[in-house]
Amino acid sequence: MTSAAVDDISSEREEGSAVGTVGAGRAFALLLVITGAAGLLAAWVITLDKFKLLEDPDFVPGCSLNPVVSCGNIMKSEQASAFGFPNPMLGLVAYAVVIAIGVGLLAGARYRRWFWLGLNAGTLFG
Repeated sequence: MTSAAVDDISSEREEGSAVGTVGAGRAFALLLVITGAAGLLAAWVITLDKFKLLEDPDFVPGCSLNPVVSCGNIMKSEQASAFGFPNPMLGLVAYAVVIAIGVGLLAGARYRRWFWLGLNAGTLFG
C-alpha cells in the first residue's frame, strides 16, 4: 500500500506538535463531558430559581428540601451575587468550558502542562 504525501506531512506534524503536550484517555474525556453536562444542568436550574426568587420573594426553590436543608435563604443573601449578578451564572460558563475541554479531548486534542494546572486550579477554587 502506498502513502500519499499528505499522510507523511500530517504524521510529521503530529509528532512535532506532541512535544510538551499531554493528552488524556477516552474515559477521562467522557467523564468531563458527562459531569460537565450535569453541572451545567444544575447551574441552569439554580439560575432559573434565582430569577424566580427575584420576581417573587415567597418562591420556594427546588433545592429547599426542608427547614434545615434550605437554599432559599442563601440565595437571598448578598454573597449570592458577589460580582453583581447571580453566582450560578458563573457555573453556566465554567461547566460549558469543562464540556468543551472534554469534547476537545475526544477529538484528539493535547494540551500543555500549564493548561492542565489551570483546569485543576479552576475546579479546585470553583
